[in-house]
Amino acid sequence: MDNKEKIKRNWLKRYTGTVPDDYGKWILLTNFQNYVEKFSEKFNVQVNGIGGPMTSATNENGVSIINFGIGSANAATIMDLLACIKPKGALFMGKCGGLKKTTELGHFILPTAAIRGEGTSDDYFPKEVPAMPSFKLHKHVSQVLVEKELEYRTGVIYTTNRRVWEHDEVFKNYLKRVRAMGIDMETATIFITGFANGIDRGALLLVSDTPMVPEGVKTEESDKEVTRKYVRLHIEIGIEAMTRIGGEGEKIKHFTY
Repeated sequence: MDNKEKIKRNWLKRYTGTVPDDYGKWILLTNFQNYVEKFSEKFNVQVNGIGGPMTSATNENGVSIINFGIGSANAATIMDLLACIKPKGALFMGKCGGLKKTTELGHFILPTAAIRGEGTSDDYFPKEVPAMPSFKLHKHVSQVLVEKELEYRTGVIYTTNRRVWEHDEVFKNYLKRVRAMGIDMETATIFITGFANGIDRGALLLVSDTPMVPEGVKTEESDKEVTRKYVRLHIEIGIEAMTRIGGEGEKIKHFTY
């Protein structure tokens, strides 16, 4: 364990239960175990890593899914570890709070950028470096959404490490001033760490709550309803987009920095 690559390969297996060489080249990332289970059921494949910090599964089409947990620290960890397998692309399928009146439960947001309010990304680049997705990856996701005639938004996501803020009017007024469309805990981190590790990345976020008003704050009951109505569709979009990119063989990366 005397170099970075050896550490990454060892830790990727230790964290996710999947040997690095068994991963596909197209990665779906999520915070939720039921996404991994639905993927496993769809392709009749094994879920690895059960009982550990993360779980994973891979299908025959070269697409893998990883539940890396919640928060920016975990997001950075999985992107750092994935660098050892040099995936062609990684798509984060997360949930977010809708901050605008036009963002309703069940809407999808395809972020154009993310505000780095979480702090974790500061270990990778100065604050002046924007957290952005890979355009061509998002182009494929957008195409799937349009073909399915699904309602979706584009805009900026605010990423924070702070979990319980819905009562804080000062912070909520700040969110209004920065004009963010949604709020989550991982997107900016994934965009920045993907950039740092040379991984093309994107995010398709499902609006699961509207936390700017008391009646819109997520509860156990409301989250179950969102899951029942929209999660299967969410994962199907991610699988179709990443499978299509792999099948068409289009290069996502054009330049080396």
